[in-house]
Amino acid sequence: MRVGVLTGGGDCPGLNAVIRAVVRKGVKEHGFEFVGYRDGWRGPLEGVTMELGIEQCRGILPRGGTILGSSRTNPFKLDHGVEQIKDNLASHGVDALVAIGGEDTLGVATKLADLGVDVVGVPKTIDNDLSGTDFTFGFDTAVNIATEAIDRLHTTAESHHRVLVVEVMGRHAGWIALHAGIAGGANIVLIPEMPFDIDEVCALVESRFESHYAPILVVSEGAVPREGGSMTLVSGEVDEFGHVRLGGIGDRLAQEIEKRTGKEARAVVLGHIQRGGTPTAFDRWLATRFGLQAIDAVADGDFGTMMALRGTKIVRVPLIEGTGELKVVGPEEYAEAQVFFG
Repeated sequence: MRVGVLTGGGDCPGLNAVIRAVVRKGVKEHGFEFVGYRDGWRGPLEGVTMELGIEQCRGILPRGGTILGSSRTNPFKLDHGVEQIKDNLASHGVDALVAIGGEDTLGVATKLADLGVDVVGVPKTIDNDLSGTDFTFGFDTAVNIATEAIDRLHTTAESHHRVLVVEVMGRHAGWIALHAGIAGGANIVLIPEMPFDIDEVCALVESRFESHYAPILVVSEGAVPREGGSMTLVSGEVDEFGHVRLGGIGDRLAQEIEKRTGKEARAVVLGHIQRGGTPTAFDRWLATRFGLQAIDAVADGDFGTMMALRGTKIVRVPLIEGTGELKVVGPEEYAEAQVFFG
């Protein structure tokens, strides 16, 4: 059997660990051949490939990013996109695909599976917002990076008696902000699931200064003010999957806090730092296990499935189960953290 492998959407630490596990087990135990598709769905769409075997996977376990490259290409936005993918898979002699990605990449995989393409999915996103799995690889690394940044910012905030607003990734789900905020001892955490009131935020800032400590705020990029409040945001451009390009909430919050409280406030945007660099041990472990199970699913002909972590076990679930809805922070999880706010 000849198997295609692709990585789509935003890059994250652990992608190479999945590729390595898929190829090594696929070659050694199943006798498969592999072809790497470049830059997400653009690879099978345009027939852009690279050689992929055990030799190409040496030394990539601790390496961030993806040796296959990535993109946010959506073949369903293009005329005859699906037909092009099917034709290119056939011309390359590819019998099955392993698609590694998040909501958008696996959403495309789900539609292709329904149209007869043999595909197995591996969940990837630093946002940890795929509903079918307890955790996605990349999330732990992002949280650790954000936590280290918060740790470092505490000292400079105290030294200068200023407010520091730390903007982290999280378009629709605030898992990174919540986990890093709690782990880093932040005083306020703002997430997309819980619209905030800027007046309440400023009151917490004032309260923190009254206790002779400088406040640290952690805010997800997708956090929004409460409707009817005195602060509004303006949306920007959209990508091929219809997502608004986010960013800027940290700066906007810092400006509002400084204007309303008179306290100096600065914003720190971690941005793509959270995506880059060496994956943590947990993410290497999880990504490797996902890859090993994914290639077994291919060998079993169990297509249209996604690998998922349930407790400590890797199980197979229907692709639609992983992409049907987003896993977001609920009121109970957020309430647990509120005891530390202020």
